[in-house]
Amino acid sequence: MSVSLNTWSVWQDLQQHRQSWDGVTLRQLFREDPQRAQRFSAEACGLYLDYSKHLIDSETVRLLMALARGRHLEDRRAAMFAGEPVNRTEGRAALHAALRAPKGYVMPTVGMNVVPEVHQVLEHMAAFTRSIHEGRWRGATGRPLRKVVNVGIGGSYLGPEMAWKALRAYRHPDMDLRFVANVDGATFVDVTAGLDPAETLFIISSKTFTTLETMTNAHQARHWITSALGEAAVAKHFVAVSTNTDAVKAFGMDAEHMFGFWDWVGGRYSMDSAIGLSTMLAVGPEHFTEMLAGFHAMDIHFQTAPLERNLPVLLGLLALWYNNFWAAHTQAILPYAHDLARFPAYLQQLQMESNGKRVDEDGHPVPVDTGTIIWGEPGTDGQHSFYQLIHQGTRLIPCDFIGFCRPLSALAEQHDLLMANLIAQAEALAFGKTAEELRAEGVAEAQVPFRMFPGNRPSSVVLADALTPHTLGALVALYEHSVFTQGVIWGIDSFDQWGVELGKILAQRIVADIRGAAGHPHDASTQALMARYLLIRGD
Repeated sequence: MSVSLNTWSVWQDLQQHRQSWDGVTLRQLFREDPQRAQRFSAEACGLYLDYSKHLIDSETVRLLMALARGRHLEDRRAAMFAGEPVNRTEGRAALHAALRAPKGYVMPTVGMNVVPEVHQVLEHMAAFTRSIHEGRWRGATGRPLRKVVNVGIGGSYLGPEMAWKALRAYRHPDMDLRFVANVDGATFVDVTAGLDPAETLFIISSKTFTTLETMTNAHQARHWITSALGEAAVAKHFVAVSTNTDAVKAFGMDAEHMFGFWDWVGGRYSMDSAIGLSTMLAVGPEHFTEMLAGFHAMDIHFQTAPLERNLPVLLGLLALWYNNFWAAHTQAILPYAHDLARFPAYLQQLQMESNGKRVDEDGHPVPVDTGTIIWGEPGTDGQHSFYQLIHQGTRLIPCDFIGFCRPLSALAEQHDLLMANLIAQAEALAFGKTAEELRAEGVAEAQVPFRMFPGNRPSSVVLADALTPHTLGALVALYEHSVFTQGVIWGIDSFDQWGVELGKILAQRIVADIRGAAGHPHDASTQALMARYLLIRGD
């Protein structure tokens, strides 16, 4: 990493190549190459990727692959899967792939195979889930626990909530999941509204059992349970996903009801670890195992497929192509599936917490832009919201459309219309509508400038058979490894997240100041804001 990225010859070749695209249109490229859709598509793990509507040609792909190899992507990939400490700033491995490895699979870290330990936790989760489903684990009053509230934040919340919504068609009919993350008390009140403490189970998800937001909500939940059922009810109505045995015991839980994970599991990569206990309770051990198989299939594909046919590598390099060479700093994630409503938010954390870094692994400033800004909503909702800007605005916004060929809804007749919209949007973005076409249709000349679509707006389309547990696992792993691919090119540590620390530290100081327990020095603006808050609050 000693040579600055933007001075590499291949980087400069890409910059020069980008200039050659001025005036080139996707209409022209498809007209000149009838096989373009076949040449720029790939398939693996039940996912079909059409990337033919991107502003690329064979030379673009060749240069991007040369960049990836020049930045030693294959070696860094091997190091990650071998359990080497690729999280350099924390001196840790990033072995989230071990969480979904099947029994008998060898994945070493720190000189030992971690897979058997992973499966011990999975078996513990499965046994607990069956005891809940079968009514053998009951609450303090002897009633079955059918309402589950997952208390966590960040990766301890976004993944489980996303999976709960995504796997709606596979939910256990008796289970109802809810999620508390925000420290705003309105969240807890809203989530617990209508719940009966006698049939409610709380999962407290915090690796350290010290996370301020999570533990604030956890103690509120404890008060909610004990006020109704007494102190002894804590052991029956709470379980923990944590590594802090002493804190879990001090809370009132039996350590046997703690589900552990490891320091080589980053929060945003943890939905398939014990953090996914709520997911397993929702869909059952068998469907959870199917999801893990989808993750693992994509892991193997990422490890073994040639870079030119490697789905995560292709997605990662395309994102980098637009971010660094087209000044397209945002990317829209557009699932045409109601059940994937939380997938864009999940990818926001995965991408922006992983690659929102300004220095490389050696602590030197990165000379190029990192960390694409991720956003999006499900189709067709977004078509009547922000698609106007994507189609006719001044900014270039690459899009990922995600769709499923078979519906899981009982209203299957509407699925053709849904998928027609997905395919149509990708077509419209790529090819637009010219002034000549509008005039040929009889559009009044005064209206032509307003109704013209420039086209040349790039998009990927990811199609799968159906939104199954296996597909969800493969889809999440696809984006996990695309994020890693970009991080390797930029030379940054995609697995730390120091950027979340400072705000947490200052918040603890300020809350102490607000409550009169301390008097930390602050700037004039912060002092004024605290004073106004206290004045209006009535203190």
